[in-house]
Amino acid sequence: MMNDPSEKHWFALYTKPRHEFKAELQLKSISIDNYLPTYLVTKRWSDRKKKINEPLFRGYIFIYASEKERLLALLQSTIVRCISFSGKPSIVPEWQINNLKKILSESPEVIVSNKIEIGTSIKITDGPFKDVIGVVTGTQEDKWLAVSVDLIHRSVIVRLPQESGIQVHSPLKKFQH
Repeated sequence: MMNDPSEKHWFALYTKPRHEFKAELQLKSISIDNYLPTYLVTKRWSDRKKKINEPLFRGYIFIYASEKERLLALLQSTIVRCISFSGKPSIVPEWQINNLKKILSESPEVIVSNKIEIGTSIKITDGPFKDVIGVVTGTQEDKWLAVSVDLIHRSVIVRLPQESGIQVHSPLKKFQH
């Protein structure tokens, strides 16, 4: 898993409730590379509407860090813990972070699902989401793509443009990277 302690990997950190943006600032202040996926949402009040930048995954921030930097990140007041399994910090595959960045850079209509959708594994071959890997979830005539971060059991679901080409893989199997 982690042989060289200076080697950098992506880790998911769990933040205090509603502290994602504060965590981002704390991590930046100590020079730890981080990624807080966000999207615009329209909030309504009785007298107005306003577009607000919201964290895509409430309670999570990603860091690209060495083991020493990961431990330093855990000392920050906004960070609760690193996502781990069997007592070992879990590494988020870089392709999952890249998929998120690509999807969000296109500013699509976004839905966040709290579970990983089961369906046909695909890789987009054309259009604005070219090379994004995900799972198709469909509603009648619409084409939807769920891009999952398996480690935190969350998916980002976007409507695919008509020009998107799809390379289909076998149902219920993960795409091999």
